[in-house]
Amino acid sequence: MMRSYSSVSGCRGALLAAVLSVSAFAKDTAPVAASPALELARQLNQAFVEVADSVSKSVVVIKVKTKEDREGLELGGNPFLDQLPDDQRQQFERFFERFRGQPRRGQRPQPESTDAEGNPFYNGRGSGMVMREDGYILTNNHVVEDAEAILVVFKDGREVKAQVRGRDPESDLAVIQLSEKVPGLVPVRFADSDKVKVGEFAIAIGAPFDLEYSVTFGHVSAKGRQVEDMRTLSDQDFIQTDANINVGNSGGPLVNINGEVMGVNSMIRTSMGVGVGIGFAIPSNLAREIGDRLIDDGRFVRSWLGIGIADLREYRRFRDIDTKAKDGVVVRSIEPNGPAYGSDLKPADVITSVDGKPVATTQQLRSLISRKKAGTEVMLDVFRRDEKIRIKVKPDEKPSRDSLAANRKSKPPKEAAGVIELGMTVKPLTKESAKQFGVEMAEGVIVTEVQSGSLADRYEIKPGDIITDINHEPVRSPKEFQAEVAKAKGRVLVSFIRDGTPQFEVLKERSK
Repeated sequence: MMRSYSSVSGCRGALLAAVLSVSAFAKDTAPVAASPALELARQLNQAFVEVADSVSKSVVVIKVKTKEDREGLELGGNPFLDQLPDDQRQQFERFFERFRGQPRRGQRPQPESTDAEGNPFYNGRGSGMVMREDGYILTNNHVVEDAEAILVVFKDGREVKAQVRGRDPESDLAVIQLSEKVPGLVPVRFADSDKVKVGEFAIAIGAPFDLEYSVTFGHVSAKGRQVEDMRTLSDQDFIQTDANINVGNSGGPLVNINGEVMGVNSMIRTSMGVGVGIGFAIPSNLAREIGDRLIDDGRFVRSWLGIGIADLREYRRFRDIDTKAKDGVVVRSIEPNGPAYGSDLKPADVITSVDGKPVATTQQLRSLISRKKAGTEVMLDVFRRDEKIRIKVKPDEKPSRDSLAANRKSKPPKEAAGVIELGMTVKPLTKESAKQFGVEMAEGVIVTEVQSGSLADRYEIKPGDIITDINHEPVRSPKEFQAEVAKAKGRVLVSFIRDGTPQFEVLKERSK
């Protein structure tokens, strides 16, 4: 279903199929000894058979009874598919519903909550894996987050009810617990995902489109993938694979040739609502850590600094910052009331290490901070322009998305005024202007107008922004602002406060 292969993966599959076909034919018809190449193909064939057989004993199908409009689909709540445009999602649903023989969403009555025998009507499905012998199953959060009832089905046909032990929406991981003791459970073996190599075999096992215990294979296509706009507070990266993954594979294992779990299948990349042979799995080291914590505590607590960040090497305009740092993480903004707010950390600082451990990417920084104990002081090595400094900050427990959003203020209204160099007008920040724009008092000048099409407009400077520094120099009056802008050579680093959040932009004219 939904087979969409790249030319490379298609050639690979065709070549392997041809080799294995020749192998099978030779085995059945030719009594002569196999060539070394043919024997190698047979060994590879047997290796896949053995991995599929051994790992499938630890894989389960998870059926869930969910609320309202999730009937027959594991799509609802899937963080990747939920962001598809309506037209693409509808195409995907039409395809899926043809497969299930069901009318389109919104054109059928709601299913009864139980069948004729009084059993729950299970209208969602995913996969999972046995994590412990005493009945704990690891899966994706989006598989069970809305579950009113859960049924776990084993390969030998046994069916056991289960309940949620703990969920971690930010990593999209969850643990469910069997409601009764089940003898003979075989936990999966976890690989060290830090040692996974790009190019090695990857085997996915799960229940795509109700096709239970389907096995697909491919390779590890990449490591350290960051999937944007999925979970805004996510602190993790993903393993990318071309092993065919579809709806229903979620929560199932991605294993290596040794039968060890490298990752938990979580997302697929789609085009026009159809999978394109690109899947993403949560690395096993993170999955095991979070799974263990969910079993022990029922939740996974992260720490955070409350800063917006970006890779220095990934974003070209950040290279315009005056810094001697060659690698590191740029502080883009500082969350109001967050742990770093009021510390010595400033927007445009470049963080290069945490407690002596180097960081070159946002994921590395988030990963190190999230595992620090809340309230425990950490030391950051920071470049500020050409100066290397050390800053102490105490991470705190990361809030939920809802509580974080509640702390952010609404955007201020606009005001008309004149225009100066950068295409914006600034005025002294007084109690009257602060009240007019709905902002808190701070040290700086307030932007009262931005000219359409100007440099400031292009970089989304807005009326109501409070400018605190120009090229790292504090400005407390329009005169100081103009003086610092006049000194700028080719670009202006503007530090400002918006909705209570310190942040910065580098305003630079395009090359002509």
